[in-house]
Amino acid sequence: MLRLMSTIAEAQQELIDEFAFFEDWQEKYAHIIELGRELSPMTPAYKDDAHKVKGCQSQVWLYADMQEGKMHLEAESDALIVQGLIAVLLRVYQDRKPDEILGSDLVFLEKIGLMSKLTMTRSNGFKSMIQTIWAYATAAA
Repeated sequence: MLRLMSTIAEAQQELIDEFAFFEDWQEKYAHIIELGRELSPMTPAYKDDAHKVKGCQSQVWLYADMQEGKMHLEAESDALIVQGLIAVLLRVYQDRKPDEILGSDLVFLEKIGLMSKLTMTRSNGFKSMIQTIWAYATAAA
């Protein structure tokens, strides 16, 4: 279940603190996978080509709609680690105002070292997921 922090900065700091608890990347990957397993399933109607994230090696679907002035996101992947990466992004971006998303800087990625541990294709896919969220936020702003 997603725990929402009051700001994107607080959500990022929580992730930084959480990942600092683990001693090595094997434990961090296991945690990412567990986060993905806890993610609610996506509404099946949105698992179509229109909501497929381009640039991902795995299949990834992402849908956003506005609810009470905030972006509500649904996403899913057919790959365990990617499902976990989605869960990490949703911890930061779920139910935020579009301008808050667009004004944010994802500092936690560097601080926990995540981008340097992903393969090039997975890193490109992760960036595509972020760009898709930002495109939804831009359209909603």
